[in-house]
Amino acid sequence: MLTRRVFFAAGGIAAGGGSYYAYKKVVASAQTDETEARQKDLRTIVPSRKEILDKLKQKKTYDMLIIGGGATGTGIALDAVTRGLDVALVERDDFASATSSRSTKLIHGGVRYLEAAVKNLDYRQLLLVFEALHERKTFMQNAPHLTRKLPIMTPCYSWWELPYYWVGLKMYDALSLTRMLASASWLSREQSLNRFPMLQEKGLKGSVVYYDGQMDDSRMGVGLAVTAAANGAAVANHVEVVDLLKDEAGKVIGAQLKDVLSGETWEVQAKAVINATGPFVDHIRKMDNAASQPMISPSRGIHVVLPDYYSPLEMGLIIPKTSDGRVIFLLPWLGRTVAGTTDVKCDLDPNPPAPETDIQYVLDSISKYVRVQVRRDDVSAAWAGIRPLAKDPNVENTAALVRDHVISTSESGLVTITGGKWTTYRAMAEELVDTVVKNAGLKPNKSCQTTHTPILGAGGWNNAQFLDIAQNYVRVKSGHGKFLTAPLNTDIAQHLSSSYGSRAFLVAELAQSGYGKRLAHNLPYIEAEVVYATRNEFATTAVDVIARRLRLAFLDSKAAHAALPRTIELMAKELGWDSARIAQEKEAAVTYLASMNSDHTSKQ
Repeated sequence: MLTRRVFFAAGGIAAGGGSYYAYKKVVASAQTDETEARQKDLRTIVPSRKEILDKLKQKKTYDMLIIGGGATGTGIALDAVTRGLDVALVERDDFASATSSRSTKLIHGGVRYLEAAVKNLDYRQLLLVFEALHERKTFMQNAPHLTRKLPIMTPCYSWWELPYYWVGLKMYDALSLTRMLASASWLSREQSLNRFPMLQEKGLKGSVVYYDGQMDDSRMGVGLAVTAAANGAAVANHVEVVDLLKDEAGKVIGAQLKDVLSGETWEVQAKAVINATGPFVDHIRKMDNAASQPMISPSRGIHVVLPDYYSPLEMGLIIPKTSDGRVIFLLPWLGRTVAGTTDVKCDLDPNPPAPETDIQYVLDSISKYVRVQVRRDDVSAAWAGIRPLAKDPNVENTAALVRDHVISTSESGLVTITGGKWTTYRAMAEELVDTVVKNAGLKPNKSCQTTHTPILGAGGWNNAQFLDIAQNYVRVKSGHGKFLTAPLNTDIAQHLSSSYGSRAFLVAELAQSGYGKRLAHNLPYIEAEVVYATRNEFATTAVDVIARRLRLAFLDSKAAHAALPRTIELMAKELGWDSARIAQEKEAAVTYLASMNSDHTSKQ
């Protein structure tokens, strides 16, 4: 039984007039709706990975088999299953384990794309910005607990930059139409330094501030997978496609699957097979046709994580021009500051390290714009992500790579989607499902529902929810055969609320039942989250937890190392690991963490 407080609407008050009474009725109705939505999310049962694997092994034909569990794949699964289609999805690693967890964490239209569109009179690129700005608002409405509105400052060190960026960012606002987050504004030199005290003041003329969205990318990816599963989709992580199945006419009708953790193999058939593996789509396309031409030109972007004093908690910074013309962001994120990114051609790597030269490039770039002494030792984590810059293999003379997405269907019927970005994942999924429904003759019982399908945890959530958690729960910590009670501190309550939404109460209950100890000093992550992730979010390896359910590996590799033994101990108890599996998990996690901070990690 949950011990949380329930908000009851106040009864009508006779005194005060009819308008006041009507207002109270509206408030009461809103509170009732919020409570009901929250209770619905709390009652939702997410099937276990074992239950999903058992379902996948049944002899049946799915409407769609989706390969790839990143933003695009999980978005497609949610769109398709909420239309009433029978959906399966497999991911060889973990949900959002590659590019989808290694983004800049922005939900944005792309101010640099707008600038390029205007300079080059590129109408197509202008449409990309317009679509992304439209989707930005939908994204944030469907996952309010995982997103926030973030003001971003553009510092101006020449007088001409002030009108230039002001006009450009006002155009950015105009393209948002009624879905604008807030209006861009001009700040004087003094106002700029007041809002961003770390800013280099020498030569500063003023700044222009605009607004975009910010998110927790991997928790959004996991949220999409969990929400799709709760709606009936069979989504499984750590299951890879080892071969495609074809009928006598050479048409793709399914895939041979392998559980990466157990080694077991089996076949799944589907009316449509979707290749949504991001930068790795060419691997599946080669499996379909060895002669297929590459669609992807991979590009590496790296980010570094710095202490919170590099930026204010509620203001980001965009450096519009660096030494080689790239854009660098400096953004507050989860109590730290994240800086990036680069854009360098690279080879494909499932877990790419951040090269030291790229790390130093980012540090050198921001050092010119902040008064903080920028030091390599301040980097607590660094990661690299591979962007799937794509070209359409069915269109000739496409030397130019696009930031837009591409949907391509092979002669065998394999449907590939790649490119695009996090902000537009929902629109990409809608277009893909529309295409497959038409071409494969599928019969959904509904049209697209995802413009108003909240992520599990969004129901009944509000910004003040953490108060309810902090006031009505305690942390019970076990140690040396004793149980100690401690407050559920504000930082932990805020973290749980913004990470799990309305389902944070379930995590708080676990904390109150004996899993209340912090996993790392001065960070809000607690043992209850490991147990919850294992039971409710398909976490099956230690890296699943420390990297993507909790963001420890992305925030502080040293803290992640410290949390690793207890994380593995809790997971071993939940999942029944033997000593060999425990040793395997430790080795894999240490190797992963070594990739998250370049040579700096190896010295710790």
